[in-house]
Amino acid sequence: MEGGDSQVEMKLSPEMDEEVGTNGVGEHLKHHRESYKKKPPRTPKDICFLIAATLLIFIIGYLIGYLVHRKQDKTLPPCDQTEAPVSVLDDEDLSLTEPYAPKQLDWKDVKSMLADRLTGSQIDASLSEFSRNDHQAGSPGDEALANKVLKRFQENNMHTWTDEHNVQLQLPPASGSNTVTFRGQNLGTLQGYLAYSANGTAQGPVVYAHYGQTEDFDYLKDLTINLSGKIILVRAGKISFAEKVANAATMNASGVLIYPDPADYALSDTTHLFGHVHLGTGDPYTPGFPSFHHTQFPPIRSSGLPNIVAQTITAGMAKTIMRQMGGRKAPRIWVKDEQSGVQFKLGDDSDVASVEVNNVLVETSIHNVFGVIKGVQDEDRYVVIGAQRDAWGPGFAKSTVGTTLLVELAKAISNMVREGRFMPRRSLVFASWTAGEYGSIGATEWLEGYLTSLNMKAYSYISLDGVVTGSGSFKASASPLMSDLLSETLKEVQSVSDPQKNIYAQVAVANGQISLLEPMQMTDPAYPFLTFSGIPSISFQITGEQASGEYPYFSTLQDTRDKLNTATSGNMVQLIRAAGQVAGHMALRLVHDHLLRMSVDTYSKVITSLIIKIIDKVDELQMSGQLPSTITTDWLSSARGSYGRSARDLKRIIQDSNLEDVEQCRKINDRIMRVEANLLSPYVSPTTNPFRHILLGAGPHTLGALVDHLEAFKSSGSGDVELLKKQFALATWTIQSCSNALAGDVWDVDNEM
Repeated sequence: MEGGDSQVEMKLSPEMDEEVGTNGVGEHLKHHRESYKKKPPRTPKDICFLIAATLLIFIIGYLIGYLVHRKQDKTLPPCDQTEAPVSVLDDEDLSLTEPYAPKQLDWKDVKSMLADRLTGSQIDASLSEFSRNDHQAGSPGDEALANKVLKRFQENNMHTWTDEHNVQLQLPPASGSNTVTFRGQNLGTLQGYLAYSANGTAQGPVVYAHYGQTEDFDYLKDLTINLSGKIILVRAGKISFAEKVANAATMNASGVLIYPDPADYALSDTTHLFGHVHLGTGDPYTPGFPSFHHTQFPPIRSSGLPNIVAQTITAGMAKTIMRQMGGRKAPRIWVKDEQSGVQFKLGDDSDVASVEVNNVLVETSIHNVFGVIKGVQDEDRYVVIGAQRDAWGPGFAKSTVGTTLLVELAKAISNMVREGRFMPRRSLVFASWTAGEYGSIGATEWLEGYLTSLNMKAYSYISLDGVVTGSGSFKASASPLMSDLLSETLKEVQSVSDPQKNIYAQVAVANGQISLLEPMQMTDPAYPFLTFSGIPSISFQITGEQASGEYPYFSTLQDTRDKLNTATSGNMVQLIRAAGQVAGHMALRLVHDHLLRMSVDTYSKVITSLIIKIIDKVDELQMSGQLPSTITTDWLSSARGSYGRSARDLKRIIQDSNLEDVEQCRKINDRIMRVEANLLSPYVSPTTNPFRHILLGAGPHTLGALVDHLEAFKSSGSGDVELLKKQFALATWTIQSCSNALAGDVWDVDNEM
């Protein structure tokens, strides 16, 4: 204010200028502004402040731009500067960059790197580190080994974790032992036992039943020998302890005695056998449920638990019984390798034995141990490599070798990643299981607990259990999807017994033909992964010449380093390294290549073979009038055709695809992974039929059970027609659903039923 005059300055924003210029008010404001006095000019001091502020804003803007640009272009951090080589890029980096494609190494370089880091000297040192005489599941020795494995994983900068379960393990009597008497004579102290046998006392005449296979019992039935209430004496081998007991139970036997015959096992007369008789895997008191401490589950027990007593005896005890047995002679084919001084007879009513079993059921806390090397592209897709850690006694070949290879493979591959020379596209999970001796309990409980998390994420399981028991031959059990991968791998690994050849030359030969894969049995450590979880799986073994028999020391207290070294002719460490290369090559292939090396068309052959067998039996039964004409195989044949077309279409798509396209490869890989998972029958409950795979599993839903049912029609002249129709329907739609999933999107589905 200066006297009565006022000086005012009005500054309009650009928006205001536009507005006033269009609504007629602008001219009025312009005229009014010109009547005001002008603002005094800026001083030099004001100009200096303006220049300084402008420079400051420019410098701050430049620094922000530089830091953002540098963050986007920064190089990958060395793995040894991170807590674990779990991922070469962190989450923040991934949000600022394009999808990362790992450096593609030549496969020869990858193999060479693994060979350089998987050395015999390191394997030998680890064998000593993980060798124990006392590491029964849940024992202090088992926990000590678990901590060693965990420490080794952590030393390799792997992300680690553990998994605890509270399971029911059946142990020998807390005081004393189980007893067996024959003709009133006590056969001696029993160190061995069979977990999950029924408890109690069984008494009755002894009947010799060879290996206790179904055909052995059928032979005895043909001889009109009554097996009800009898004590069945069988030799170990051919089938599992659990199958022998289950077969005897179907004959209404009261008990089973199992011994190692000298013709099959090079053991002393005083060697005791250990094992279990649960016809299944996992904790038999929580079938289908994980045995977590907080889990609420109904009070049920597995249908695979026997209701008769079972006990192992030594070869010497078996001789004592057999020398006194009467009755008719056993068939010649059963006695071609008689024990010295023993005449094999089937027994009579005076050969009375008594078997008393008092095993103890104990709730036990067990721990699985895990370490992971995360992939840089598909981190959420992984291959699992596992090994059993526990054993009844030393368990050198059974568990020590596998545990050693587990940590040495983890170390070798971790070093490859840490050095920045190898970047796996997918993750590798290394797992140390326990309670494997009781029927893969640790592994099965993990699968039951995390089945939904593993679905479509676990590409494969590779077992390291018992991978070396000799040096002359090679055998494997696996999903047909993995047969080509295995074949290629064996041609890449040099044979130890003949360096001029590869291991493929050692594949077991049956009937003059190379037999790459054997049928997977329930006792196989990979069985629950394949048949319960639908994860393509494999287990393998470098073993002795077929003529020399199997490694005899499994399930005994004589499975020691010296025994395995003798069985491998002194080449134990070299053979273990070769087995490690086989497992390592398969695992690295599955995490290295753009596309999974799994062949979906191999299942076409398996499905076709079974369906042809079914069609032949149906035709035969209908021609003989034993089966009504309303039973048709047309729909089953159509489903088989749909699968074959879907497999061929996918193979063509792979040939026509750009395999450098990351997203395209991921879609194709997901279609491949749907095959195994969709061969699990959705029509049965995992609590009653846990092994739901219709081709490789066990239960009335399988194609094998359908074949057996048709065979029953033929042998007995009658059967359940309605059940047969249901089996046909469920098998048909399981195969068709697998075909639909393999085809890809819903508009690509082949519905020519």
